[in-house]
Amino acid sequence: MVDPRAQRPESGKVTRSPDPEALLADLNPEQREAATAFGAPLAILAGAGTGKTRTLTHRVAYGAATGALDPARALVVTFTRDAAAEMRGRLVELGVRRANAATFHAAALAQLRHFWPQVHGEPVPAVLESAYGLVARAAKPVLTGAERYTPTRDLVAEIEWAKVRRIAPDAYVAAAAIEGRECPIDPGRFERIFSAYEKRKAAEGRLDFADLLARLVDLLEAEGRLRAQVRERYAHFSVDEYQDTSPLQDALLSLWLDGRRDLAVVGDPEQTIYSFAGASPSFLADFRRRFRGARVVVLRRNYRSSPEVLALANRLGGAPGSGGGGLVATEPAGPAPSFVDAADGDAELEALVGEVRRLAAVGVPYPEMAVLVRLNAALVPIEAALARAGIPYRLRGEAFFARADVRRVADDLRAAAARNPADPAGARLRTILADRFGYDPEAPVVGDEAVGRAAAADTLLALAAGTPTVAGLVAEIERRAAEEEAGTVAGVNLLTIHRAKGLEWDAVLLPGWEETTLPIRQALGNPIAIAEERRLAYVAVTRARRHLWLSAATRRRGPSGNEATRRPSRFLAAAGLIAGERAPRAKRKAEPPSAVTPSVVMPAVTRPDDEPLLAALRDWRRARAATDGVPSYVIAHNETLAAIAAERPASVAALRRVRGMGDKRLAAYGDEILALVGRTPRA
Repeated sequence: MVDPRAQRPESGKVTRSPDPEALLADLNPEQREAATAFGAPLAILAGAGTGKTRTLTHRVAYGAATGALDPARALVVTFTRDAAAEMRGRLVELGVRRANAATFHAAALAQLRHFWPQVHGEPVPAVLESAYGLVARAAKPVLTGAERYTPTRDLVAEIEWAKVRRIAPDAYVAAAAIEGRECPIDPGRFERIFSAYEKRKAAEGRLDFADLLARLVDLLEAEGRLRAQVRERYAHFSVDEYQDTSPLQDALLSLWLDGRRDLAVVGDPEQTIYSFAGASPSFLADFRRRFRGARVVVLRRNYRSSPEVLALANRLGGAPGSGGGGLVATEPAGPAPSFVDAADGDAELEALVGEVRRLAAVGVPYPEMAVLVRLNAALVPIEAALARAGIPYRLRGEAFFARADVRRVADDLRAAAARNPADPAGARLRTILADRFGYDPEAPVVGDEAVGRAAAADTLLALAAGTPTVAGLVAEIERRAAEEEAGTVAGVNLLTIHRAKGLEWDAVLLPGWEETTLPIRQALGNPIAIAEERRLAYVAVTRARRHLWLSAATRRRGPSGNEATRRPSRFLAAAGLIAGERAPRAKRKAEPPSAVTPSVVMPAVTRPDDEPLLAALRDWRRARAATDGVPSYVIAHNETLAAIAAERPASVAALRRVRGMGDKRLAAYGDEILALVGRTPRA
């Protein structure tokens, strides 16, 4: 009889798996429970820093060592190539050399290459490196007016949103309406672009990344003999980061299982921050209902953060299981998290630089510090402040001045400066932004790339507010770009919260915790989007090991150089850092625009208790737009509705003072709006 603990790697040399009990020696009781759980579907609810990858890999190794699973027939899937490589490395360290760890897409492509010739008699089509070119060509004859400036990336993202839900082009409009989806452009025109893209792709004989999953699902659904081959090849399935599973990935996983129950998943619903890519926490939350008799193990012991950091995270909503309770600290006590209520954006930057210096003075290395922001554009003033202070920093992810749209604007500014260097910077920049991107501060912004582009435009305009001439603005942009390019040394890490997921540092600084920034303004009035913003806040907080610093500003300088009042983020109150809404500070005397880097601009918004009115206003606008046969923004822009919800005007005169309510709109819609305000109570 073959010893089940013996494995034969590709070299042919027989090796012995580690002793099973030795594999469990360093696991805590909950991790041990998960690692030894076989015989039923298993969900491991692993809070931040609780050792989820360690637990999953030890479970595979323990199963291989005891004969509970055959490592050669085990498939571990995750969501990034780096995560898959780390999983393979850890399994090898634990003596498991034959288990396959891959991303969903890599596993699907490998199976397509095997199955496609069996069904179609030819190799699988080539995979597009990028869908942008095909989508851009499909969109060009369809887009009209302001929609011509819609970022291609947002159109690609909307196509991916539909495809991971298996929504065909001709079903998009109805499906988007049912789900309340806000399309970047008119849904009917988007449907035409989606259809044209699919036809162009088919004509070229290509697949995109979503097709890798969709085509494999189609084959496995239609061909029982192919499912039988999968059954023969794989018997044991594990899924890392299960909260990031999309409907299409879930469909593929179900076909792989084909009615079997040898499945272990690990994840944290509180860290679902990629819903724009199709991720849904419902698959993890509903695991026990979907798999009868399933076991659920909750990991709460956190091995990353101090008790003080975890106390704040738990108040923010970090309970990893439905049974209540939050993360439990195992690390020694540390300093209490600190919150700075800054007078304005410049004061906030000064405080941030001061905190970095203080941390360095107490022995925290610069590379063990990170500044996390909601939007990439918010890093620009932070880069400048650190550069002025002589503090090294490292940009992680796309640099602001390296963005393609920012580079194009900079090129246009250089051409303008060559013609007339004394041109007013702000006026020339606004013209370029309007001509290049259709920039309109009053227009609604839909789509992640459009949001980033609007924030980038506001940041450039804020730079122009402190620079009189276009030549001076070009020089300032070139100086900042050079500083940014040099900011790749080992220093303070600068990145967005989304990029920070899975990472950790001794000290984390979180500036800009204000309404319209975190939560982002596009989420206001949408409970589902607000829930995701809260999870983003939770992810940001739980990146810190010992030192946690947060800040907000009462005022921020806008593109025109004027200051606007900001409200603190609702998440500050949830975290216990403020008791309630902050009283506004006394307004300072007007100051001329300075060369100090302004902060990213966002308009004033509603308080949380005004959201019922904002939701009612949006519903009214949607219905009125359908009745009148016009786009929603013709009725009223998002910012106008937000101002109405915040100010709650009770008369025609008061409504006339709301930004965006001109005489024409007042005459057409004033009575309806005032009636809606009057009958909608605060939350």
